[in-house]
Amino acid sequence: MARHHQPRKGSIAHSPRKRSAKETPRIKSWPLLDEQGLLGFAGYKVGMTHVMMVDNYKHSPTEGMEVSTPVTILEVPPLFVMGIRAYKKTSRGLEALTDVLADNLKEELSRKLKLPQEHNQETALAKIQENTDDVAEIRALINTNPGVTSLPKKKPEIFECAMGGKTPQEQLDFALEILGKEIAVRDVFSDGEHIDSIAVSKGKGFQGPVKRWGVRIQYGKAARSSKGRHVGSIGPWTPSRTMWTVAQAGQMGYHKRTEYNKKILKIGDSSQVDEVNPAGGFVKYGLVKNDYLIIKGSLPGPSKRLVLLRKAIRGQSKHDDAPQINYISTASKQGV
Repeated sequence: MARHHQPRKGSIAHSPRKRSAKETPRIKSWPLLDEQGLLGFAGYKVGMTHVMMVDNYKHSPTEGMEVSTPVTILEVPPLFVMGIRAYKKTSRGLEALTDVLADNLKEELSRKLKLPQEHNQETALAKIQENTDDVAEIRALINTNPGVTSLPKKKPEIFECAMGGKTPQEQLDFALEILGKEIAVRDVFSDGEHIDSIAVSKGKGFQGPVKRWGVRIQYGKAARSSKGRHVGSIGPWTPSRTMWTVAQAGQMGYHKRTEYNKKILKIGDSSQVDEVNPAGGFVKYGLVKNDYLIIKGSLPGPSKRLVLLRKAIRGQSKHDDAPQINYISTASKQGV
């Protein structure tokens, strides 16, 4: 009988598989939108459950029928716009020109950020106005507010968020309007909208090639001298080196990952938290106390992890109609 052959398992698209440098991910690409407004938001992953909803996808075989759908709950308390950052274009890409910080910064930021001793908001704004021709983009500096959630931490995360606008001047005008103010999730997203999620995945530590890459366990005589949980060969005599494509043991998980076109089924207000909170709260998280998102499918990372949300960068062909949700399960979920 002929031996069974099959292509290698495990994608090498994300290599090297090293640990993420920071748990707060950085978004490197943003969509280009003419409408003024923030292009992203942030929330904390609560857990998963399921809903009964009417399928409103036009080409679905279950269109118009009630279906059970797995969903992820994200708690999204209001974000605080702590500053503005102006960028100028150079031969090596964008370079920060200056920062404009809000006057009403919170005390918790002193533990997270080394603020300049002598920061003058008017001086920083004047520098931007003097270099208007060199300014290529304006972005907002935003900090989260974990103290109002069930998370056992008060230190906020800080991330950079791009803004929509036809010109840098329009972006600057909008940034000055929201500087020092809180932004709610409804100011950025709407029901039924498609978004991208960026987060650091669950960490699984040091793992062998079978679990890490999905290679086949050796069988027969080849596995008698060992457990057979390794690749058959790590390369030929020539070239006399091991190629990077060979599946080997190493770090698994705790990588930054982006998932495209995740659909927001519903944006819930803080007054409606009872419709998603199980008795006693979510496992490994607790009770949802603020606004929340119900997102179709799963998201990267464990419970309590920060998830950055971005306007869909590939969502031109997606329909943004919010479905009708008839039931949200509040049964306690283990291991989700």
